[in-house]
Amino acid sequence: MLFAEAEGFGHLHVHLVPRMPNQPPESRGPAVFRHLGAGVEARVPDAEMDAVAHRLVAHLDRRP
Repeated sequence: MLFAEAEGFGHLHVHLVPRMPNQPPESRGPAVFRHLGAGVEARVPDAEMDAVAHRLVAHLDRRP
């Protein structure tokens, strides 16, 4: 998802949202944001999120 329409924001803000094979239709598109209020037990641990982010950066840094 890309949100760059707000006046005064000179940066690119992107949400990388995975699609799960069992993702219900009511959680697709912008409705996926309903999961932001999920309890701690349903969240990916911070350390794992950080690890994914670091792997993504490493992958993008290798691209020509």
